[in-house]
Amino acid sequence: MKFDVAIIGSGLAGISVALHLASTHKVVIISKAELSTGASNYAQGGIAAVLDSADSIEQHIADTLIAGAGICDEAATRFIVENGRQAIEWLIDQGVPFTEDASAELGFHLTREGGHSQRRIIHAADATGHAVQTTLEQKLRAHPNITFWEDHCAIDLITAHTLHIPGPNRCLGAYVQDITNDSIIMIEAQQTVLATGGAGKVYLHTSNPDSSTGDGIAMAARAGCRVTNMEFIQFHPTCLYHPHAKSFLITEALRGEGALLKLPLSAGTAAGKRFMLDHDERAELAPRDIVARAIDVEMKKHGLDHVDLDISHQPAAFLKEHFPTIYARCKEFGIDITTQPIPVVPAAHYTCGGVMTDTQGRTDIDGLYAVGETAYTGLHGANRLASNSLLECLVLGRATAQHITLQDQQPSLALPDWDKRRVNDADEEAVIAHNLDELQRLMWNDVSIVRTNQHLERAQHRIRLLGEEVDKHYANFRMTHNVLELRNLVEVASLIVESALRRKESRGLHSSLDYPNTLSHAGPTIVKQTRH
Repeated sequence: MKFDVAIIGSGLAGISVALHLASTHKVVIISKAELSTGASNYAQGGIAAVLDSADSIEQHIADTLIAGAGICDEAATRFIVENGRQAIEWLIDQGVPFTEDASAELGFHLTREGGHSQRRIIHAADATGHAVQTTLEQKLRAHPNITFWEDHCAIDLITAHTLHIPGPNRCLGAYVQDITNDSIIMIEAQQTVLATGGAGKVYLHTSNPDSSTGDGIAMAARAGCRVTNMEFIQFHPTCLYHPHAKSFLITEALRGEGALLKLPLSAGTAAGKRFMLDHDERAELAPRDIVARAIDVEMKKHGLDHVDLDISHQPAAFLKEHFPTIYARCKEFGIDITTQPIPVVPAAHYTCGGVMTDTQGRTDIDGLYAVGETAYTGLHGANRLASNSLLECLVLGRATAQHITLQDQQPSLALPDWDKRRVNDADEEAVIAHNLDELQRLMWNDVSIVRTNQHLERAQHRIRLLGEEVDKHYANFRMTHNVLELRNLVEVASLIVESALRRKESRGLHSSLDYPNTLSHAGPTIVKQTRH
């Protein structure tokens, strides 16, 4: 199968690249499930951009640099922020139904989230990701140059070096599994874009969908790309705590509209105490890393399994209008947010590190790009500022597409088909499930919000052993998406732990009891994996 561009991943980053290329290139979008199952579809809060005269580019940049704890790339940050308004106007032109406000300059309601000095979050109620994703997906499906391969799972990249072709390394395409038909397809592509999202599923508790298994990061690492700052895993402070909720995200915009964090009834005499002022003067509107650590401290101090997020003091009509998704979802679990606090707990939410790229999406390998949560541009530094993620997807999606349009056509090569020799042993499926459960619990217990060298080294040792077991599965077991995802998650876990061990300080999302201070000079941690 030959295409001009193969895009692996179907969230906002991938579909943004595809839409900007559709008029000139033959594009295939490869998605493990339906297009709407990625993390972008579940983004609630909105998109940060300077859209009001009371705000400024410099203020948005400053807020981003502060949240990033001193190691954002300032040039990349400026590029993305300066192109923010253009990205929003493009979405409006596409028909995205943002929440309107006749009194606002642009005509749309702007909210404020933690770490922002101004109201600059444009949103579609509390389901912005879904509104953007579905609007753009309709445009994609109507375009004749775009092919959709849903229920297809990328296995590995095909590069000149992996095929032992002399000269500069170049990405030539990818091997992809057709999950439905249980077959392996070889794709030849002039340009390949990794847009597979993050790796939240490496942890036991995550706000991410099941598809967030770090596939793009793992594939790029195996191909020899530099992977950067993987120790900075953002834990969203407020995910719904309920045995059947599966870590449903409670948007930060709730705190932007006045929600308070309090100790629950199980805290005894301290029940009802608002605690964030004890940890940071910005209280509930402090950046996510600070809020998540504060909740972690309070839970451990009082022996709690959750804390409360209370917005019941706001008018019921206001809550139902601005947060209809959260109101309805909580109501399903017997929680009326207009009269009751919401039980919440931190959960793995965003991978701030990733495949190292420039502001045109280029990786270390010619013909290979990475966009969105898969990539590390330098925007997020040691901690992502709320609602900057969708902004990055849009701005870098457009920039990547523009760079691809300037590339010369490369000669076609005879690429080898997938080696189909595999052992079919259905008994191994249970072992794979157990390996995944062990990995997730290991990462949650030893590589979570607060870390120690002892726990990291223990995790590193066990992950190495799990990697050896997974290699045997991969070599001898019938190819399934469970095997592929476990292989990628182990790879990503190894990158996270190795990066955490290399950082001899506490900064942003990486909090170490062995190195509690922040160094005066520090940069990104770079790991290059070449294990195949």
